[in-house]
Amino acid sequence: MDLPLIILDGHIDTPQRMLDEQVDISARQSDGHVDVPRMKAGGISAAFFSIWVDDTYGPGTAYQRALALIGAVRLLADSAADVELATNAAGVRAAAARGHVAALMGVEGGHAIENSLEKLDTLYARGVRYMTLTWNNGNDWAGSSMDATRSGGLSDFGKQVVRRMNELDMLVDVSHVSDPTFWDVLNVSTRPVIASHSSCRALASHPRNVTDDQLRAIAGNGGVVGINFFPVFLDDHFRAQYAEVNRRLRPDIDAIRARYRGRPGLADVEIDRLRGGHIQNLDIPEIGRLLDHIDHAVQVMGVDYVGLGSDFDGISVLPRPMKDATSLPLLVAGLTARGYGDSELRKVLGGNFLRLL
Repeated sequence: MDLPLIILDGHIDTPQRMLDEQVDISARQSDGHVDVPRMKAGGISAAFFSIWVDDTYGPGTAYQRALALIGAVRLLADSAADVELATNAAGVRAAAARGHVAALMGVEGGHAIENSLEKLDTLYARGVRYMTLTWNNGNDWAGSSMDATRSGGLSDFGKQVVRRMNELDMLVDVSHVSDPTFWDVLNVSTRPVIASHSSCRALASHPRNVTDDQLRAIAGNGGVVGINFFPVFLDDHFRAQYAEVNRRLRPDIDAIRARYRGRPGLADVEIDRLRGGHIQNLDIPEIGRLLDHIDHAVQVMGVDYVGLGSDFDGISVLPRPMKDATSLPLLVAGLTARGYGDSELRKVLGGNFLRLL
């Protein structure tokens, strides 16, 4: 009998909804991208739930924020009969065989460890299996692609972090990092490296995307790039339109942040809802543009090194006609139409991430 197809999403931002809004994703919701029923309807077997620590959290609060988000994911696994916490490939496969969803965890934002290897160890012990070294903010030991004040490479302590992650078998995630940090990581890491939710800079010039040289380096290292679904990272024309919407909405966005001061997760949810009403008339790329990025990564890296990193619940729009987690069959159909056979589909949709787990 053929093994079941396992679709593993390398990055979803749903935990902030679970913690900050007390959303019960074990039941179908009317908004957002992800809940367990919609994951099952879309054929998603597993996902890395992002333990995203916003840049407003600093020393004394960032680590606690990470622990609180981990607690929300663990509570879901403990309370929902059809969700299982997973930390390795065997756990994902076992959950999928039972018809359950496997919840993995990855910390997004290295400032969450508050410059402490002991706190890094604790996050691993709590079930975290990757850490994105930066978010849009750089930190004391790693530079970010979106932070002009900290855009350099790894400090000596940053290199210690990478080495400790290698020792723990925690995947080093280079999505969000600056180019100098990327190359420092590739020089230091002795284990495969991932970009959990990044697209291709050759097709869209956003600095969050990875260059062809970086794609080849990750493939040479044995890692995986999870292609991001956000149209801002897929298409430069849409990115320019989206930036203009943000410029026009700046007073409203600032007002939301002021209203939710101290609660950035709630603020971001409200801001995405605000944007949602202003972007539907933009030239939103079709799903073919997402397929182009997957194709490009496969052509540059090889099919063994490409995966999915949707960024569900962390983005305000998806390529048309995608709506949410139920839209994965559209992606599978698109890849099939482009000539991906069963073996190739299994690798891109989840098998490549499973290899690293």
